[in-house]
Amino acid sequence: MHPSKAIIIGSGVAGMAAAIRLTLKGFAVSVFEKNAYPGGKLYAFEKGGFQFDAGPSLFTQPENLQELFELAGEPIEKYFTFKTVDIACKYFFENGKTVNAYSNPALFATQIKEQLGENPENLTNYLERSGQLYDKIGTLFLDHSLHRNKTWRSKNLAKAFFALKFPYLFQTLHKYNSSLFTSPESVQLFDRFATYNGSSPYKAPAMLSVIPHLEQNHGTFYPHGGMISITNALYNLAKDKGVQFHFDSPVQRIIHHEGKVKGVVVNDENILAEIVVSNSDAYFTYKNLLSNVAGAKKISQQERSSSAIIFYWGIKKTFDELQLHNVFFSQDYEKEFDAIFSTKQLSDDPTVYINISSKMEDGHAPAGKENWFVMVNTPCDNDQNWTSIRHQLRKNVISKLSRILKEDVEASIETETVLDPLMMQEQTAAFKGSIYGTSSNSKWAAFFRHSNFSSSIKGLYFCGGSVHPGGGIPLCLKSAKIVSELVTANAQNPII
Repeated sequence: MHPSKAIIIGSGVAGMAAAIRLTLKGFAVSVFEKNAYPGGKLYAFEKGGFQFDAGPSLFTQPENLQELFELAGEPIEKYFTFKTVDIACKYFFENGKTVNAYSNPALFATQIKEQLGENPENLTNYLERSGQLYDKIGTLFLDHSLHRNKTWRSKNLAKAFFALKFPYLFQTLHKYNSSLFTSPESVQLFDRFATYNGSSPYKAPAMLSVIPHLEQNHGTFYPHGGMISITNALYNLAKDKGVQFHFDSPVQRIIHHEGKVKGVVVNDENILAEIVVSNSDAYFTYKNLLSNVAGAKKISQQERSSSAIIFYWGIKKTFDELQLHNVFFSQDYEKEFDAIFSTKQLSDDPTVYINISSKMEDGHAPAGKENWFVMVNTPCDNDQNWTSIRHQLRKNVISKLSRILKEDVEASIETETVLDPLMMQEQTAAFKGSIYGTSSNSKWAAFFRHSNFSSSIKGLYFCGGSVHPGGGIPLCLKSAKIVSELVTANAQNPII
Protein backbone atom coordinates (compact mmCIF):
# COMPACT_ATOMS: atom_id res chain seq x y z
CA MET A 1 0.00 0.00 0.00
CA HIS A 2 1.40 3.36 -1.00
CA PRO A 3 1.66 5.97 1.78
CA SER A 4 -0.66 8.96 1.72
CA LYS A 5 0.91 12.08 0.28
CA ALA A 6 1.34 15.41 2.02
CA ILE A 7 2.60 18.67 0.58
CA ILE A 8 4.16 21.48 2.61
CA ILE A 9 4.16 24.97 1.09
CA GLY A 10 7.27 26.74 2.36
CA SER A 11 10.34 25.47 4.19
CA GLY A 12 10.32 27.77 7.19
CA VAL A 13 10.89 26.37 10.67
CA ALA A 14 7.24 25.37 11.04
CA GLY A 15 7.07 23.90 7.55
CA MET A 16 10.09 21.68 8.07
CA ALA A 17 8.91 20.59 11.53
CA ALA A 18 5.48 19.74 10.10
CA ALA A 19 7.15 17.79 7.30
CA ILE A 20 9.15 15.74 9.81
CA ARG A 21 6.12 15.02 11.97
CA LEU A 22 3.94 13.95 9.03
CA THR A 23 6.72 11.78 7.61
CA LEU A 24 6.94 10.02 10.97
CA LYS A 25 3.18 9.38 10.73
CA GLY A 26 3.71 7.54 7.46
CA PHE A 27 3.06 10.27 4.91
CA ALA A 28 5.18 10.72 1.80
CA VAL A 29 6.02 14.40 2.22
CA SER A 30 7.17 16.92 -0.38
CA VAL A 31 8.15 20.49 0.48
CA PHE A 32 7.92 23.20 -2.18
CA GLU A 33 9.94 26.36 -1.51
CA LYS A 34 10.04 29.48 -3.67
CA ASN A 35 13.55 30.43 -2.52
CA ALA A 36 16.76 28.55 -3.31
CA TYR A 37 17.36 27.72 0.36
CA PRO A 38 15.41 26.42 3.38
CA GLY A 39 14.54 28.32 6.53
CA GLY A 40 12.21 31.12 5.46
CA LYS A 41 13.10 34.09 7.66
CA LEU A 42 15.71 31.96 9.44
CA TYR A 43 18.55 32.08 6.96
CA ALA A 44 22.13 33.39 7.00
CA PHE A 45 24.56 35.13 4.69
CA GLU A 46 28.21 36.12 4.61
CA LYS A 47 29.74 39.42 3.59
CA GLY A 48 33.37 40.48 3.77
CA GLY A 49 34.27 37.70 6.18
CA PHE A 50 31.34 38.45 8.51
CA GLN A 51 28.57 35.87 9.04
CA PHE A 52 25.07 37.13 9.74
CA ASP A 53 21.92 35.35 10.86
CA ALA A 54 19.37 37.26 8.85
CA GLY A 55 16.19 36.67 10.84
CA PRO A 56 15.27 35.52 14.37
CA SER A 57 18.13 35.99 16.81
CA LEU A 58 16.74 34.72 20.12
CA PHE A 59 16.67 31.03 21.03
CA THR A 60 14.46 29.87 23.91
CA GLN A 61 12.57 26.66 24.77
CA PRO A 62 15.03 24.18 23.24
CA GLU A 63 12.69 21.40 24.38
CA ASN A 64 10.55 22.06 21.31
CA LEU A 65 13.45 20.93 19.14
CA GLN A 66 14.52 18.19 21.53
CA GLU A 67 11.05 16.68 21.44
CA LEU A 68 11.10 16.60 17.66
CA PHE A 69 14.41 14.74 17.49
CA GLU A 70 13.33 12.35 20.21
CA LEU A 71 10.15 11.64 18.25
CA ALA A 72 12.29 10.94 15.18
CA GLY A 73 14.47 8.57 17.15
CA GLU A 74 17.61 10.59 16.48
CA PRO A 75 20.07 12.04 19.02
CA ILE A 76 19.83 15.80 18.72
CA GLU A 77 23.58 16.14 19.34
CA LYS A 78 24.17 14.55 15.94
CA TYR A 79 22.49 17.56 14.32
CA PHE A 80 22.47 20.41 16.79
CA THR A 81 24.10 21.62 20.01
CA PHE A 82 23.56 24.71 22.14
CA LYS A 83 24.62 26.32 25.40
CA THR A 84 23.09 28.53 28.07
CA VAL A 85 23.64 32.29 27.85
CA ASP A 86 24.56 33.78 31.24
CA ILE A 87 23.24 37.27 30.43
CA ALA A 88 19.90 37.11 28.62
CA CYS A 89 20.20 40.74 27.54
CA LYS A 90 22.04 43.94 28.42
CA TYR A 91 19.88 47.04 28.64
CA PHE A 92 21.06 50.62 28.08
CA PHE A 93 18.89 53.57 29.15
CA GLU A 94 19.13 57.17 27.99
CA ASN A 95 19.81 58.33 31.53
CA GLY A 96 23.09 56.37 31.52
CA LYS A 97 21.89 53.42 33.58
CA THR A 98 22.61 49.88 32.39
CA VAL A 99 21.27 46.50 33.48
CA ASN A 100 22.58 43.00 32.86
CA ALA A 101 19.55 40.70 32.82
CA TYR A 102 21.31 37.65 34.20
CA SER A 103 19.76 34.25 33.62
CA ASN A 104 20.44 33.61 37.29
CA PRO A 105 17.41 35.13 39.08
CA ALA A 106 19.39 36.15 42.17
CA LEU A 107 22.00 37.98 40.10
CA PHE A 108 19.28 39.68 38.05
CA ALA A 109 17.49 40.80 41.22
CA THR A 110 20.75 42.21 42.58
CA GLN A 111 21.31 44.09 39.31
CA ILE A 112 17.97 45.88 39.32
CA LYS A 113 18.42 46.80 42.97
CA GLU A 114 21.93 48.20 42.43
CA GLN A 115 21.34 49.82 39.02
CA LEU A 116 17.69 50.87 39.22
CA GLY A 117 16.89 51.02 42.92
CA GLU A 118 14.18 48.41 42.38
CA ASN A 119 13.08 46.18 45.24
CA PRO A 120 14.40 42.69 44.35
CA GLU A 121 11.16 41.15 45.64
CA ASN A 122 9.27 42.97 42.89
CA LEU A 123 11.27 41.09 40.27
CA THR A 124 10.96 37.79 42.11
CA ASN A 125 7.20 38.17 42.43
CA TYR A 126 6.81 39.26 38.81
CA LEU A 127 8.72 36.31 37.40
CA GLU A 128 6.88 33.92 39.71
CA ARG A 129 3.56 35.24 38.39
CA SER A 130 4.87 34.95 34.86
CA GLY A 131 5.75 31.30 35.41
CA GLN A 132 2.38 30.50 36.96
CA LEU A 133 0.61 32.22 34.09
CA TYR A 134 2.50 30.09 31.59
CA ASP A 135 1.92 26.83 33.44
CA LYS A 136 -1.79 27.37 34.08
CA ILE A 137 -2.85 29.21 30.92
CA GLY A 138 -0.05 29.43 28.40
CA THR A 139 0.41 25.70 27.93
CA LEU A 140 -3.29 25.22 27.15
CA PHE A 141 -3.56 28.11 24.69
CA LEU A 142 -0.16 27.72 23.04
CA ASP A 143 0.00 23.94 22.73
CA HIS A 144 -3.51 23.31 21.39
CA SER A 145 -5.77 24.57 18.65
CA LEU A 146 -8.18 27.22 19.90
CA HIS A 147 -10.54 26.32 17.06
CA ARG A 148 -11.04 22.67 17.94
CA ASN A 149 -13.98 21.54 20.09
CA LYS A 150 -11.83 19.12 22.06
CA THR A 151 -9.71 21.97 23.43
CA TRP A 152 -12.74 23.60 25.02
CA ARG A 153 -13.85 20.30 26.54
CA SER A 154 -10.47 19.81 28.19
CA LYS A 155 -10.44 19.32 31.96
CA ASN A 156 -7.57 21.84 32.08
CA LEU A 157 -9.76 24.59 30.67
CA ALA A 158 -11.48 25.28 33.99
CA LYS A 159 -8.08 25.54 35.66
CA ALA A 160 -6.93 27.96 32.99
CA PHE A 161 -9.95 30.22 33.33
CA PHE A 162 -9.64 30.18 37.12
CA ALA A 163 -6.10 31.50 36.70
CA LEU A 164 -7.19 34.09 34.13
CA LYS A 165 -7.44 37.04 36.48
CA PHE A 166 -8.93 40.38 35.48
CA PRO A 167 -5.64 42.26 34.92
CA TYR A 168 -4.34 39.73 32.41
CA LEU A 169 -7.09 40.55 29.91
CA PHE A 170 -8.33 43.99 30.88
CA GLN A 171 -5.12 45.80 31.80
CA THR A 172 -2.50 46.73 29.25
CA LEU A 173 0.92 45.24 29.74
CA HIS A 174 2.27 48.72 30.55
CA LYS A 175 -0.34 49.37 33.22
CA TYR A 176 0.24 45.93 34.72
CA ASN A 177 4.02 46.43 34.80
CA SER A 178 3.61 49.91 36.28
CA SER A 179 1.60 48.43 39.16
CA LEU A 180 4.31 45.91 40.03
CA PHE A 181 7.55 47.90 39.61
CA THR A 182 8.58 51.22 41.12
CA SER A 183 11.37 52.33 38.77
CA PRO A 184 10.44 53.56 35.27
CA GLU A 185 13.40 51.63 33.87
CA SER A 186 12.06 48.33 35.23
CA VAL A 187 8.67 49.07 33.71
CA GLN A 188 10.25 49.86 30.34
CA LEU A 189 12.40 46.73 30.48
CA PHE A 190 9.35 44.49 30.93
CA ASP A 191 7.19 46.54 28.55
CA ARG A 192 9.66 45.50 25.87
CA PHE A 193 8.35 41.94 25.83
CA ALA A 194 5.29 43.10 23.87
CA THR A 195 7.61 43.50 20.89
CA TYR A 196 8.27 39.75 20.91
CA ASN A 197 5.05 39.35 18.94
CA GLY A 198 5.08 42.73 17.24
CA SER A 199 2.75 44.57 19.60
CA SER A 200 2.59 47.70 21.76
CA PRO A 201 2.76 47.41 25.57
CA TYR A 202 0.36 50.38 25.73
CA LYS A 203 -2.32 48.40 23.85
CA ALA A 204 -1.54 44.70 24.30
CA PRO A 205 -3.07 42.91 27.31
CA ALA A 206 -1.09 41.94 30.40
CA MET A 207 -1.33 38.32 29.24
CA LEU A 208 1.93 39.08 27.45
CA SER A 209 3.62 39.16 30.86
CA VAL A 210 3.91 35.41 30.31
CA ILE A 211 6.76 35.99 27.82
CA PRO A 212 9.50 36.91 30.34
CA HIS A 213 9.06 33.47 31.91
CA LEU A 214 10.54 31.84 28.83
CA GLU A 215 13.57 34.14 28.68
CA GLN A 216 14.33 34.76 32.36
CA ASN A 217 12.93 31.77 34.27
CA HIS A 218 13.39 29.11 31.64
CA GLY A 219 16.61 30.37 30.12
CA THR A 220 18.15 31.93 27.05
CA PHE A 221 20.35 29.76 24.85
CA TYR A 222 22.80 30.06 22.01
CA PRO A 223 22.94 27.50 19.17
CA HIS A 224 26.50 26.60 18.19
CA GLY A 225 27.05 27.88 14.68
CA GLY A 226 24.44 30.61 15.10
CA MET A 227 20.69 30.61 14.55
CA ILE A 228 21.15 29.16 11.06
CA SER A 229 22.10 25.88 12.76
CA ILE A 230 18.42 25.47 13.72
CA THR A 231 17.46 25.61 10.05
CA ASN A 232 20.28 23.24 9.13
CA ALA A 233 19.31 20.76 11.84
CA LEU A 234 15.67 20.63 10.78
CA TYR A 235 16.57 20.41 7.10
CA ASN A 236 19.04 17.58 7.62
CA LEU A 237 16.68 15.65 9.90
CA ALA A 238 13.85 16.04 7.38
CA LYS A 239 16.03 14.76 4.55
CA ASP A 240 17.26 11.84 6.65
CA LYS A 241 13.65 10.85 7.30
CA GLY A 242 12.78 10.93 3.62
CA VAL A 243 11.22 14.37 3.10
CA GLN A 244 11.62 15.55 -0.49
CA PHE A 245 12.57 19.23 -0.95
CA HIS A 246 11.96 21.23 -4.13
CA PHE A 247 13.66 24.65 -4.15
CA ASP A 248 13.07 27.49 -6.61
CA SER A 249 9.59 25.99 -6.88
CA PRO A 250 6.90 28.47 -5.85
CA VAL A 251 3.41 27.01 -5.50
CA GLN A 252 1.05 28.73 -7.91
CA ARG A 253 -2.25 27.43 -6.61
CA ILE A 254 -3.82 25.07 -4.09
CA ILE A 255 -6.15 22.61 -5.85
CA HIS A 256 -9.41 21.84 -4.07
CA HIS A 257 -12.75 20.46 -5.20
CA GLU A 258 -16.07 19.99 -3.41
CA GLY A 259 -14.60 20.99 -0.06
CA LYS A 260 -11.55 18.73 -0.23
CA VAL A 261 -7.94 19.58 -0.97
CA LYS A 262 -6.50 17.76 -3.98
CA GLY A 263 -2.94 19.09 -4.21
CA VAL A 264 -1.04 22.04 -5.63
CA VAL A 265 0.10 23.51 -8.92
CA VAL A 266 3.85 24.02 -9.33
CA ASN A 267 5.47 25.03 -12.62
CA ASP A 268 2.05 24.59 -14.26
CA GLU A 269 1.98 20.94 -13.17
CA ASN A 270 -0.70 19.42 -10.94
CA ILE A 271 0.87 17.62 -7.97
CA LEU A 272 -1.73 15.65 -6.06
CA ALA A 273 -1.87 15.03 -2.31
CA GLU A 274 -4.47 14.27 0.37
CA ILE A 275 -2.93 16.76 2.79
CA VAL A 276 -1.63 20.29 2.08
CA VAL A 277 0.00 22.39 4.81
CA SER A 278 0.66 26.05 4.08
CA ASN A 279 3.66 27.44 5.91
CA SER A 280 3.22 30.60 3.87
CA ASP A 281 1.65 33.77 5.24
CA ALA A 282 -2.09 33.23 5.75
CA TYR A 283 -3.05 36.35 3.77
CA PHE A 284 -0.82 35.31 0.85
CA THR A 285 -2.29 31.80 0.96
CA TYR A 286 -5.86 33.04 0.67
CA LYS A 287 -5.18 35.77 -1.87
CA ASN A 288 -2.69 34.09 -4.19
CA LEU A 289 -3.02 30.35 -3.67
CA LEU A 290 -6.75 29.98 -3.03
CA SER A 291 -7.97 33.06 -4.95
CA ASN A 292 -10.22 33.63 -1.97
CA VAL A 293 -10.65 37.40 -1.96
CA ALA A 294 -13.12 37.42 0.92
CA GLY A 295 -10.83 35.28 3.08
CA ALA A 296 -7.84 37.48 2.33
CA LYS A 297 -9.85 40.62 3.09
CA LYS A 298 -10.95 39.22 6.45
CA ILE A 299 -7.32 38.62 7.42
CA SER A 300 -6.24 42.05 6.15
CA GLN A 301 -8.76 43.77 8.43
CA GLN A 302 -6.90 42.57 11.50
CA GLU A 303 -4.17 44.93 12.68
CA ARG A 304 -0.75 43.93 11.37
CA SER A 305 2.14 43.35 13.73
CA SER A 306 5.16 45.61 13.59
CA SER A 307 7.91 45.06 11.06
CA ALA A 308 11.56 46.07 11.25
CA ILE A 309 14.51 47.61 9.51
CA ILE A 310 17.70 45.65 10.09
CA PHE A 311 21.23 46.87 9.43
CA TYR A 312 23.80 44.10 9.18
CA TRP A 313 27.07 45.80 10.01
CA GLY A 314 30.53 44.32 9.91
CA ILE A 315 32.30 46.26 12.68
CA LYS A 316 36.07 46.56 12.46
CA LYS A 317 36.70 46.61 16.23
CA THR A 318 35.31 45.05 19.38
CA PHE A 319 33.06 46.63 22.00
CA ASP A 320 33.75 44.94 25.32
CA GLU A 321 30.71 46.51 27.02
CA LEU A 322 28.29 44.70 24.67
CA GLN A 323 26.80 41.21 25.07
CA LEU A 324 25.14 38.74 22.70
CA HIS A 325 21.80 40.56 23.09
CA ASN A 326 21.69 44.33 23.70
CA VAL A 327 18.87 46.88 23.86
CA PHE A 328 19.28 50.67 23.74
CA PHE A 329 15.97 52.10 24.90
CA SER A 330 14.31 55.24 23.61
CA GLN A 331 13.69 58.12 26.00
CA ASP A 332 9.93 58.19 25.29
CA TYR A 333 8.71 54.63 24.81
CA GLU A 334 5.03 55.53 24.44
CA LYS A 335 5.82 58.03 21.69
CA GLU A 336 7.78 55.36 19.85
CA PHE A 337 4.88 52.89 19.83
CA ASP A 338 2.38 55.60 18.96
CA ALA A 339 4.48 56.34 15.89
CA ILE A 340 4.60 52.67 14.88
CA PHE A 341 0.92 51.84 15.30
CA SER A 342 -0.88 55.20 14.94
CA THR A 343 1.00 57.43 12.53
CA LYS A 344 2.73 54.45 10.82
CA GLN A 345 6.08 56.21 10.99
CA LEU A 346 9.24 55.99 13.07
CA SER A 347 10.11 57.95 16.15
CA ASP A 348 13.19 60.16 15.93
CA ASP A 349 14.48 58.31 18.98
CA PRO A 350 13.93 54.59 18.33
CA THR A 351 14.81 51.69 20.57
CA VAL A 352 17.73 49.79 19.04
CA TYR A 353 18.41 46.07 19.43
CA ILE A 354 21.85 44.66 18.63
CA ASN A 355 22.71 40.98 18.37
CA ILE A 356 26.39 40.01 18.13
CA SER A 357 26.89 36.27 17.63
CA SER A 358 30.68 36.72 17.41
CA LYS A 359 30.53 37.33 21.18
CA MET A 360 29.69 33.65 21.58
CA GLU A 361 32.07 31.91 19.19
CA ASP A 362 34.91 32.53 16.79
CA GLY A 363 34.46 32.47 13.04
CA HIS A 364 31.45 34.79 12.80
CA ALA A 365 33.72 37.80 12.30
CA PRO A 366 37.40 38.29 11.48
CA ALA A 367 39.71 38.46 14.48
CA GLY A 368 39.28 41.67 16.45
CA LYS A 369 35.98 42.49 14.72
CA GLU A 370 32.24 41.95 15.37
CA ASN A 371 29.10 41.15 13.38
CA TRP A 372 26.29 43.48 14.40
CA PHE A 373 22.65 42.65 13.68
CA VAL A 374 21.05 46.05 14.35
CA MET A 375 17.24 46.01 14.44
CA VAL A 376 14.67 48.75 14.92
CA ASN A 377 10.93 48.05 15.14
CA THR A 378 8.93 49.81 12.44
CA PRO A 379 5.35 49.88 11.23
CA CYS A 380 4.46 47.38 8.55
CA ASP A 381 4.34 48.65 4.99
CA ASN A 382 1.66 51.24 4.29
CA ASP A 383 3.24 52.77 1.19
CA GLN A 384 5.80 54.72 3.19
CA ASN A 385 8.93 55.97 1.48
CA TRP A 386 11.24 53.28 2.82
CA THR A 387 14.30 54.64 1.05
CA SER A 388 13.93 57.93 2.88
CA ILE A 389 13.06 56.20 6.17
CA ARG A 390 16.10 53.93 5.99
CA HIS A 391 18.37 56.89 5.30
CA GLN A 392 17.07 58.93 8.24
CA LEU A 393 16.90 55.93 10.57
CA ARG A 394 20.52 55.07 9.89
CA LYS A 395 21.56 58.56 10.97
CA ASN A 396 19.43 58.39 14.12
CA VAL A 397 20.69 54.93 15.09
CA ILE A 398 24.34 55.82 14.58
CA SER A 399 23.91 59.05 16.53
CA LYS A 400 22.22 57.24 19.42
CA LEU A 401 24.75 54.41 19.60
CA SER A 402 27.72 56.75 19.25
CA ARG A 403 26.44 58.93 22.08
CA ILE A 404 25.77 56.06 24.49
CA LEU A 405 28.85 54.02 23.64
CA LYS A 406 31.03 57.14 23.46
CA GLU A 407 32.49 55.93 20.18
CA ASP A 408 32.15 56.96 16.52
CA VAL A 409 30.15 53.94 15.41
CA GLU A 410 29.95 54.99 11.77
CA ALA A 411 33.74 55.04 11.50
CA SER A 412 33.76 51.40 12.62
CA ILE A 413 31.34 50.12 9.97
CA GLU A 414 33.26 48.05 7.42
CA THR A 415 30.41 46.30 5.58
CA GLU A 416 26.68 46.97 5.44
CA THR A 417 23.52 45.19 4.26
CA VAL A 418 19.97 46.41 4.93
CA LEU A 419 16.58 44.70 5.17
CA ASP A 420 13.29 46.63 5.28
CA PRO A 421 9.56 45.68 5.36
CA LEU A 422 9.19 45.68 1.56
CA MET A 423 12.16 43.36 1.21
CA MET A 424 10.71 41.06 3.88
CA GLN A 425 7.44 40.87 1.99
CA GLU A 426 9.30 40.01 -1.22
CA GLN A 427 11.51 37.35 0.40
CA THR A 428 9.01 35.65 2.68
CA ALA A 429 5.53 36.67 1.38
CA ALA A 430 4.85 38.25 4.78
CA PHE A 431 1.82 40.50 4.17
CA LYS A 432 2.94 44.15 4.40
CA GLY A 433 6.24 42.89 5.81
CA SER A 434 4.66 42.28 9.22
CA ILE A 435 6.97 39.89 11.03
CA TYR A 436 4.36 38.22 13.24
CA GLY A 437 1.24 38.35 11.08
CA THR A 438 -1.36 40.07 13.25
CA SER A 439 -0.54 42.13 16.33
CA SER A 440 -1.73 41.33 19.85
CA ASN A 441 -2.95 44.86 20.51
CA SER A 442 -6.31 43.50 21.66
CA LYS A 443 -7.34 41.19 24.48
CA TRP A 444 -9.09 38.98 21.93
CA ALA A 445 -6.28 38.92 19.37
CA ALA A 446 -5.24 35.35 20.15
CA PHE A 447 -8.74 34.11 19.40
CA PHE A 448 -8.91 35.92 16.06
CA ARG A 449 -5.54 34.68 14.83
CA HIS A 450 -6.08 32.30 11.94
CA SER A 451 -6.65 28.67 12.89
CA ASN A 452 -4.32 25.78 12.02
CA PHE A 453 -6.86 24.20 9.70
CA SER A 454 -9.37 25.25 7.07
CA SER A 455 -12.99 25.07 8.12
CA SER A 456 -14.14 24.87 4.50
CA ILE A 457 -11.49 22.74 2.77
CA LYS A 458 -10.83 19.35 4.34
CA GLY A 459 -7.18 18.40 4.27
CA LEU A 460 -5.86 21.98 4.21
CA TYR A 461 -3.81 23.08 7.22
CA PHE A 462 -1.78 26.13 8.26
CA CYS A 463 1.40 26.52 10.31
CA GLY A 464 3.95 29.27 10.91
CA GLY A 465 4.08 32.72 12.42
CA SER A 466 0.94 34.19 10.82
CA VAL A 467 -1.41 31.61 12.38
CA HIS A 468 -2.06 30.19 15.85
CA PRO A 469 -0.26 30.28 18.23
CA GLY A 470 1.92 33.07 16.75
CA GLY A 471 5.36 34.15 15.60
CA GLY A 472 8.81 33.26 16.86
CA ILE A 473 10.67 29.96 16.71
CA PRO A 474 9.04 28.27 19.75
CA LEU A 475 5.51 29.08 18.61
CA CYS A 476 6.23 28.09 15.02
CA LEU A 477 7.43 24.70 16.24
CA LYS A 478 4.29 24.42 18.36
CA SER A 479 2.12 25.21 15.33
CA ALA A 480 3.73 22.30 13.46
CA LYS A 481 2.90 19.98 16.34
CA ILE A 482 -0.70 21.22 16.44
CA VAL A 483 -1.06 20.58 12.70
CA SER A 484 0.33 17.07 13.07
CA GLU A 485 -2.16 16.33 15.86
CA LEU A 486 -5.02 17.81 13.83
CA VAL A 487 -4.19 15.61 10.84
CA THR A 488 -4.40 12.54 13.08
CA ALA A 489 -7.56 13.71 14.81
CA ASN A 490 -9.25 14.57 11.53
CA ALA A 491 -8.43 11.14 10.11
CA GLN A 492 -10.09 9.52 13.12
CA ASN A 493 -13.00 11.93 13.43
CA PRO A 494 -13.79 14.48 10.69
CA ILE A 495 -15.62 16.71 13.21
CA ILE A 496 -12.89 18.71 14.95
